[in-house]
Amino acid sequence: MTAYVALLRAVNVGGRKLVMSDLKAIAEKAGLNKAKTFIASGNLIFASDLSESAVTKLLEQCLGEHMSAEVPVLVRTAAEMAAVARANPFADQKASTVAAIFLDKAPPKDAIENARGIDDERMALGAREIYVHYPSGMARSKLRIPAAAGGTARNMNTVAKLAEMAKEVE
Repeated sequence: MTAYVALLRAVNVGGRKLVMSDLKAIAEKAGLNKAKTFIASGNLIFASDLSESAVTKLLEQCLGEHMSAEVPVLVRTAAEMAAVARANPFADQKASTVAAIFLDKAPPKDAIENARGIDDERMALGAREIYVHYPSGMARSKLRIPAAAGGTARNMNTVAKLAEMAKEVE
C-alpha cells in the first residue's frame, strides 16, 4: 500500500466550502485507507493500492459529485512529499515565506522567465513544483506565473507537516 498526499485546489476560497470532516468521509467512502486531513485548505493524507493517476481520478470524481463542481486534485506519494521538503532551494528562509506550487507535471523550463509582476520574489523550478520565496509575504505579492495557473500552493511549514503525516500512514 502506498501513502499519498492529495492537495485540493481552490477549496475554502471564494465561497467554495468543503468541511474537512466531509473530505475525510469522501475518502473513506471511496475506499481510501487511513484517511486524515490537515488544516482547512484541502489536504488529505491516505493510503491506497491504486496508482497515483487512479487515485487522482477517483478523488476528482467523488469531489465533483459532492461539490457539484470540478475540484482539481494534485497527488504526491509520501516519498515525493518528503523530497519536495528536502529540495527547498530557499531552506535558509522562514518556511512561512516559501511556497511550493504543486503542478501535475514538470514545469516548463521557461516558467520563471514568463513570470510577471515580480517584486522581491525569488523562484526556482522543482520536479513537479515551482518554489517561490515571498520575502514581503504572499498576500501582498502581485507575482503571476502562467505555468502555475493550474497548480496549488502550500507553504513549507505545511509541506513539512504533510510529509511527516504521510510517513506515519506508510
